[in-house]
Formats: sequence, C-alpha cells, structure tokens
Amino acid sequence: QVQLVESGGGLVQPGGSLRLSCAASGSIFRGNAMAWYRQAPGKERDMVARITNGGVPYYQGSLKGRFTISRDNAKNTVYLQMNSLKPEDTAVYYCNVYGLPYWGQGTQVTVSS
Repeated sequence: QVQLVESGGGLVQPGGSLRLSCAASGSIFRGNAMAWYRQAPGKERDMVARITNGGVPYYQGSLKGRFTISRDNAKNTVYLQMNSLKPEDTAVYYCNVYGLPYWGQGTQVTVSS
C-alpha cells in the first residue's frame, strides 16, 4: 500500500519561508520521480515542482528561484523549501508520485499578514 504523508504547512507572513516534507512508502519512492502540486480555492491543481529519482529538479517557471525541491532517498522523503512567500502562494500543497495516481492528504499553506 502506497502512503504519502505531508507535513510542514502553516501560516506565514509574506516574505517568510516554510519547508514542506513528504514521507513516502519505500517501495514506491526510490524508483520514481516525485512531485509537489498545489491547489488554491476555486482553482485547478497545478504542479509546482518535480524531481527525478536521480535528484534532477524541474520547476514551474515562475517559481524557480523561490522554491527548491529535494529528496533524501535514505529517508524516503521529498522536500519543498519555499522562500519569499507571497499571498498568492496560499494553497493546499500535495505530494505526488509523478505520473502515478498516488497522492498525500495535503498540507495547508497560508501566506498572510
């Protein structure tokens, strides 16, 4: 059974930082790329970033430079470091096994003063 468990969301002021974590089942993690998506109220779920099983990252264009995706294969965990957060980054953030229908429960990120 595949399990993805996100953590690290919360309320942060504009300009602040958060680091999201996603712990995954070992058997699904090591051989697959992983991705972070986000969904704001009333909007579609969009990919934020993905990382290959070898650690090569790709970003949605406008987020590169503020967000950093990484993974620790020894811990079966993928991370999303988010800096210089803006109110428009407010969304539920989801972890995903890239290209497969496995999702975490989501973690809420709210950027507000």
